[in-house]
Amino acid sequence: MRTRPNYLAGAAALVWLVIIGVPLYALVNTAVQPQTTYTDKGPVSIPDTVTLENFRTVLDSGFLQYIWNTVVVAVATVAIVLALAIPISYAVVRGRGWMTRGTFRLFLLGLAIPSQAVIIPLFLIVNNLGFYDTLWGIILPTAAFALPVSVLVLSGGMRDISNELYEAMALDGASPARTLLTLVVPMSRSAIATTCVFTALQAWNGFLFPLIMTQSSENKLVTLGLYNFVSEYGANVPALLAAVLLSAVPILVVYLFARRALVAGLMGAGGK
Repeated sequence: MRTRPNYLAGAAALVWLVIIGVPLYALVNTAVQPQTTYTDKGPVSIPDTVTLENFRTVLDSGFLQYIWNTVVVAVATVAIVLALAIPISYAVVRGRGWMTRGTFRLFLLGLAIPSQAVIIPLFLIVNNLGFYDTLWGIILPTAAFALPVSVLVLSGGMRDISNELYEAMALDGASPARTLLTLVVPMSRSAIATTCVFTALQAWNGFLFPLIMTQSSENKLVTLGLYNFVSEYGANVPALLAAVLLSAVPILVVYLFARRALVAGLMGAGGK
């Protein structure tokens, strides 16, 4: 049976493609033009001259080191968050005592605390621990502020697992640790993927913690490295946008691999 084409949906998809595609084209278009001519015809015009000199300028400035530092921070932050949030969420879902409910409310309270409000105590703690001007001084606060959302997402995904499966594992003699590893984690893949992507994005795009907790060029992240192309008297816009393109590649790769599980987690599928 042939179905009628949905022209309205096609038109809406085309409009959405234009909304997304035009800014992306303008970004790439400016990044491959010389600094002296990128404003001559506007950001969406076809360039007369295409050059990779802007990318060479970015690479010569040491920007790859900033990308590597950011990758380390993002991976370490995701690892810490998953190592803590998965068992905490499991305890919240399966626990029945007042302590479990209080712990969950405490994490929900963390959603209401902005990092800007506690940046001075955080700086003093990081400095006293000896982590100032190290990547750990960025990783630990970023992971701490990612935990509340992660626990909320993971506990929501774990609640979708039916009680019959938990009871079957209990009848089989499985310990809580075995139930977590063999039942809960596999069936919470979508929630875990959602947590990974959002935590990685938060770490990748973080600005306040890298700004306050580090000062040396060796420990810069991409959000601070972009300022290398901005001076008191102007900005090298093509090189700046070339750096933006390079910095977006790793997180785009993460999204491409996790997009299906991410969408399922956002729709509340919970991995089932």
